[in-house]
Amino acid sequence: MTIIDKDVTPAVSGRRTRTTEKQRNDQEPPATEVTELGEIFARQRAAFAGTSAPSLQERKDNLLKLQRLVEQNRLILVEAANADFGTRAAFETEMSEIVGTISIIRYMRRNLRSWMAPRRRSVSIWYRPAKNRVEPRPLGVVGVVSPWNFPLHLALIPAATALAAGNRVMLKVSEFTPRTSAVLKRLIEENFSRDVFYVTDGGGEVASAFTSLPFDHLLFTGSTQVGKIVAKAAADNLTPVTLELGGKSPVIVDEDYPIARAAATVAWAKLYNGGQVCISPDYVLVPRGREKEFATAAQEAARKLYPKAAGNPEYTAVLNERHYDRITGYVTEAKALGAEVITVEDPELGRSRRQLPLTMIINPPVESTVMTDEIFGPVLPIIGYDSDRAAEDFVNSRSTPLALYVLSTARRRQKHWLTRVTSGSAVVNDMMVGYLQNDLPFGGRGGSGYGAYHGREGFDAMSHLRPVMYQRAIFGRTGGQMLYPPYGKVADVLLKLMRRI
Repeated sequence: MTIIDKDVTPAVSGRRTRTTEKQRNDQEPPATEVTELGEIFARQRAAFAGTSAPSLQERKDNLLKLQRLVEQNRLILVEAANADFGTRAAFETEMSEIVGTISIIRYMRRNLRSWMAPRRRSVSIWYRPAKNRVEPRPLGVVGVVSPWNFPLHLALIPAATALAAGNRVMLKVSEFTPRTSAVLKRLIEENFSRDVFYVTDGGGEVASAFTSLPFDHLLFTGSTQVGKIVAKAAADNLTPVTLELGGKSPVIVDEDYPIARAAATVAWAKLYNGGQVCISPDYVLVPRGREKEFATAAQEAARKLYPKAAGNPEYTAVLNERHYDRITGYVTEAKALGAEVITVEDPELGRSRRQLPLTMIINPPVESTVMTDEIFGPVLPIIGYDSDRAAEDFVNSRSTPLALYVLSTARRRQKHWLTRVTSGSAVVNDMMVGYLQNDLPFGGRGGSGYGAYHGREGFDAMSHLRPVMYQRAIFGRTGGQMLYPPYGKVADVLLKLMRRI
């Protein structure tokens, strides 16, 4: 299968289509594009093997270079993202792609010295006066496959983490945001040697070839379906992988939490970037009987945030027609199955611009596609629950979500939900901002991925934490040498002591 961001070909429907020779030629990338991947990988591997690990200053210089190219090209990147989406709120691009990226890179630079330092470990009494250390070492060549929904941030933060750990980086950016990808590729080529940091923006065949390279670590952000393919490709090379896969992140509104406040928080999070966020709230669980109350409150909140969706330059559009049709297909199916649908405004008003208003579905059937697929858009199922156990089972019976959102005022109740419901990460009484905490690791579990990046945990994931024992002798002998043959009385006494201590 061919790997593409958030999708797999052939189509999910499995229907066979006749492909013309022209179409086939259009789909095939130039042979040099795939060949170049192998050549660049070999160059980076050779460069890594031929030099010592980058110093602290070299790593900080690389991070500063990344930070400055984002800062100095801020407006170009904002314009590129807007062109890729059709409409992409400039503030959201600034907040997520520019400020979010710069903030994390600054945090890395401030903390890099301590992350690189050897870490003390205790020594067994029998081997003293040795000393034990865990010494972070670069892995080698790290591959990063980034998605289209945040085409700058989700490309540069994993890459920056790999550079901070002293690695060489090969980055595959999304072909679905061609303008942003082109700008990013140009900026990296102008500022970095290809032996240190290389970017390709090829299509599906390039992505498949990319993930088949024997990287020393591979980080992929995208769908669970494609993540499985990436993991299988990496397994052939025994390449360790970090998978950030998204999934259906639930919101649990506790019985004690004000509905209006909950609805306002959810409406903001669901509409941010047009709902195209891997940790966007996917569905909401509210106490049974309060579903319509929540929907009405969310409708009012959305109208305050965006008095209109259609034609609003601050209301981010769905990326392309295919995704728009996929998302609206969920609504059409739910209606056909008898679910009630509530919208903030007439969807046809923004159809030509792909600006889909907040659309809520009350208690859709559990077997409906909107309740099995990751929505990745401004459609929000609202589900009533009868008891804590029912809500817990509803979430836990599904694939583990990347994020869990608990809205509850009582600490005891917050702890209750966090203890009973499994997720990759969690936020209490807010949405999505957990990702923006520079010192918290970020990653999934099960169907939402595995491994983590951000903060020290990200640095460690991109490093080999090599254990090193430094032995020292006393009067010409070490503790271990006391146990060498021929075994005598001293060895017998030591053995008895070792059995007791």
